[in-house]
Amino acid sequence: MRLRIDNVVFNYGSTEILKEVCLDAYPGEILGILGPNGSGKTTLLRCINGILTPKQGSIALDGADIEKMSRIELSKRVGYVPQHATHEACTPTVYEVVLMGRRPHVSWEFGAKDRDMAWQAMEEMDVKHLSSQRFDRLSSGQAQRVLMARAIAQEVRMLLLDEPTSNLDVRYQIDVMRTIHDQVRTKNMGACAVVHDLDLAMRFCAKVVMLHDGKVLAAGNRENVLNPENIRTAYGVDSVIDNIHGRERVLIL
Repeated sequence: MRLRIDNVVFNYGSTEILKEVCLDAYPGEILGILGPNGSGKTTLLRCINGILTPKQGSIALDGADIEKMSRIELSKRVGYVPQHATHEACTPTVYEVVLMGRRPHVSWEFGAKDRDMAWQAMEEMDVKHLSSQRFDRLSSGQAQRVLMARAIAQEVRMLLLDEPTSNLDVRYQIDVMRTIHDQVRTKNMGACAVVHDLDLAMRFCAKVVMLHDGKVLAAGNRENVLNPENIRTAYGVDSVIDNIHGRERVLIL
């Protein structure tokens, strides 16, 4: 599924958060959304998911304007994993949380396919062993992986991920990004991921967009965007791009 964002402006009151943002995301690859805190990354994801409505501009999925879609229609296309996992009020189990990802696809009761999709998603995110535990008793890292499983079970064409590796151990940071990468490649789906770790972005994101003060500072192939000049402008730090064991690495000095 192709995502096109054209000239999007978003304000909180009189404060302009997104300033004429334009970008494209394509099937089969992860688009990394980079930038310092306050640059508009999470706001941009919420606009794509229809949680927020831009003041100006358009957001389209395969040419269809999301403002003209119902909530159910959009939920069948887009899965959103927030930055912070919130505990559900009714304290469901992990299995029940993941199964709810199938809700846009059912009119009344969950069927065998829905249950199978939930179990498969839990296995892919390595949370199957937590299936009977209450969601509100999980660690923040476990809860985040469960919400990732729910988005996978949702069987969407575009994943929106707000810092999917936050609160995760180093092993799971790599595992989660690799799982997202594999899902996107094998299912030919799209993904937009807010990523704070520039080295993870260099490793897993085919393309990146770097936001600075609500504007697009640079966008394109990761090798062209992730360079010392752009990193210095956006983050105010010095860096080098080095080839280590045959792979480009971003090293902050």
